[in-house]
Amino acid sequence: MKHQVSLISLILVSFCICLLSTQISFADACEKCHQKNSPGIYLQWKNSNHGENDISCIDCHGAEEGDIDAFKHNGKLIATIVSPKDCSQCHEKEAEQVGHSHHAKAGQILQSLDAYLAHVAGGDPVAIAGCENCHGTRVEVDDNSPNKLSWKNWPNGGIGRINPDGSLGSCGACHTRHSFDRAQARQPETCGKCHLGPDHPQKEIFEESKHGNIYFSNIDKMNLDSEEWVVGKDYYTAPTCATCHMSATSKQEVTHDVGERISWTLRPAVSKLQENWETKRSNMQDVCTACHSQPFINGHYTQYDGLVNLYNEKFAKPAGKVMKILKANKSLENPANFSNKVEWTYWEIWHHEGRRARHGAAMMGPDYTWWHGIYEVAQHFYFKFIPEVRETGDKEAIAFLEDLLKNDPMHDWLSKPTAELKADIKSGKIQEVYQHLFKTDLSK
Repeated sequence: MKHQVSLISLILVSFCICLLSTQISFADACEKCHQKNSPGIYLQWKNSNHGENDISCIDCHGAEEGDIDAFKHNGKLIATIVSPKDCSQCHEKEAEQVGHSHHAKAGQILQSLDAYLAHVAGGDPVAIAGCENCHGTRVEVDDNSPNKLSWKNWPNGGIGRINPDGSLGSCGACHTRHSFDRAQARQPETCGKCHLGPDHPQKEIFEESKHGNIYFSNIDKMNLDSEEWVVGKDYYTAPTCATCHMSATSKQEVTHDVGERISWTLRPAVSKLQENWETKRSNMQDVCTACHSQPFINGHYTQYDGLVNLYNEKFAKPAGKVMKILKANKSLENPANFSNKVEWTYWEIWHHEGRRARHGAAMMGPDYTWWHGIYEVAQHFYFKFIPEVRETGDKEAIAFLEDLLKNDPMHDWLSKPTAELKADIKSGKIQEVYQHLFKTDLSK
């Protein structure tokens, strides 16, 4: 019996060694082939933490029978896309955080006005190459494709990509394959692939801000390769996007949920405070305390809140109400969205200029707060939007605007002489009109 047990053990050990050697030999085959045919990818992987810790191609790309996007490649079943579900085998906590984040939901804009406009005013090619390559798309399987993926959906590195396995997101959007370099993911250029341009210029605002000025002057002092990268410990010169929204502090761990420190929603037509906004603001202020005093932080947030309230109350809410009146009364000449000029004007007021102003104030970018922001909001509101509403002939909408311009002290400046307005500025009378926007209790 003893000899029989030993024989069984020997057979099992031999079987395991055989399986392991097969896996190793296949991994070696991946390396040798890619070293010859795609040396850039090979070197990115070889010099990465994955390569240095013997995490092979097949460990990430290996697929199982029944996987919808699996195909045979040199005798092994693999999948092209490495999804957050795959990454979660080793990075479970990070994948879970990503799954709860705004990033993972970015692919849901496929049914929003953003995507609608791209499809009708542009067309499918621009929606695919433009919108979907930042936001992500639903990757469709095509059995006739060599890698089982539709050419219309792949390549796609969108942050909210809807993967064939049902998972949401793309880790490679920030941790660029195949090096997955954490230092690279911590730099603002990584975020700048998507967070730039007329409607969400966070990268440009960061570059304008003092934070950006100092960062670009001191990149060599940022210790970007640090294992922990705790602000105030591993580096202190300046923050990056990752510092404020994701990276560790002395009190907070790294998070891959980019919404955990954001108190206002700055994307929609009218900004609203997020659910649990007090906790989220406290999380962000904890980052700020690494370099700033609490009175400094409180002052910044008072100014930021004041700008958001100004945008909301003076422009966004009145313009939004007018658009609802026009649509309810069917006063627009053409029925389709964006088929009337006033709709484009309203869209740019909130989607472009309004966002720039709000993000500018959030990130201490004065030029984006005013010249690229509220300056253009005001110009469009007074000298494009209002005349275009009048042209519709809608009596209800026109009456609402006329009352606003005549009786709201934030708008009645149009009918007053310049000398009187300058005197009101000098005396502080105009400034008093806006004091209610600097709220100390935002819950009211």
